[in-house]
Amino acid sequence: MGKISATTVIIAVSVFLMSFFIYWKVMRYYSKKELGEKMYNQWNARLYFWQGAIFTSTGITFLIMFLLKWANVLTF
Repeated sequence: MGKISATTVIIAVSVFLMSFFIYWKVMRYYSKKELGEKMYNQWNARLYFWQGAIFTSTGITFLIMFLLKWANVLTF
């Protein structure tokens, strides 16, 4: 097993941040519409939204990193 290079870490962090940003852009209006403005401003609803954003972005990052490794674009 090889070492994880700095390039691989930078790619993983970049993929995570991009997927996090895309999730936030797409889901923020849907979440406000679905919950209503009053409920959306409560901290527990916001916490649930951000927790979902982190979990989804982490899963997407693992999937993309796995696909890049499978396609021999990255080696780690």
